[in-house]
Amino acid sequence: MTQPVPELVPLTPGGRRVLDAASKLFYERGIHAVGVDTIAEAAGVTKKTLYDRFGSKEALVVSYLQHRDARWRDHVASELARVPEPGPERVLAIFDAAISWSDENSPKGCSAINARAEIGEGNDDHPVFPEVSRQKIWLLDVFEELCAEARVRDPRATAQAMMLLYEGAIVTVGMATFAEPFAIARTWAAALLAQD
Repeated sequence: MTQPVPELVPLTPGGRRVLDAASKLFYERGIHAVGVDTIAEAAGVTKKTLYDRFGSKEALVVSYLQHRDARWRDHVASELARVPEPGPERVLAIFDAAISWSDENSPKGCSAINARAEIGEGNDDHPVFPEVSRQKIWLLDVFEELCAEARVRDPRATAQAMMLLYEGAIVTVGMATFAEPFAIARTWAAALLAQD
């Protein structure tokens, strides 16, 4: 049921340097604010190398999002491995993963949401959009699978509620509206699961 994820293309050492530099710059400064000249300079490569490895800035942005998502999915898998038995605690492990991930990896919120917001309306054919959508559908599907394993009455509706709590928390992290939004979201998620 879970949304399939793209297989990551192996990177050359130059490609890895480009992706690492672009990832840091895109997340810290924004996609539009960072040009290929800046990325190439930070990576210690030529613009030709950047284009040879990725083809376009848009493809590099998608690669940035995909590689970041792969790291997040690995982190989620590690958290889920700590709670192998089906039940509410396994559902809540997604929030635990977000808590342990967000300070170091997402102080400005979700890279996918930020990219989607930055690309904006009127660019519906931009390759970022399907990638962002895929990432969010994947997480919703994971929540639904975990809710089904936990035998909640309506796994889809509960998964949607979990997703709303999660997404609200990650946006709150990026906006710095208040402290520890994932811990608060986890508390409300636990309360919701306890009612089932």
